[in-house]
Amino acid sequence: MVTILDVVQVFISVMLIFLVLMHSGKDAGLSGAFGVGTGAGPLGGGSLVERNLNRWTIAFAILFAINTIVLIKIA
Repeated sequence: MVTILDVVQVFISVMLIFLVLMHSGKDAGLSGAFGVGTGAGPLGGGSLVERNLNRWTIAFAILFAINTIVLIKIA
């Protein structure tokens, strides 16, 4: 069980890092390479994409915290 949760923790960590890097900052960061922060793109606009990106980031952050707490309690 601990091994499975460890693998899930690594996956969540990688996804969380990727999602944070996708956020546009002052310099439009990595998200500029994928057209997230430009406001134009195949998905119809930046606001919807940014909103969904925020939701996914928050969801993965909550999963990360819950999984960390479970791993601490098990060990």
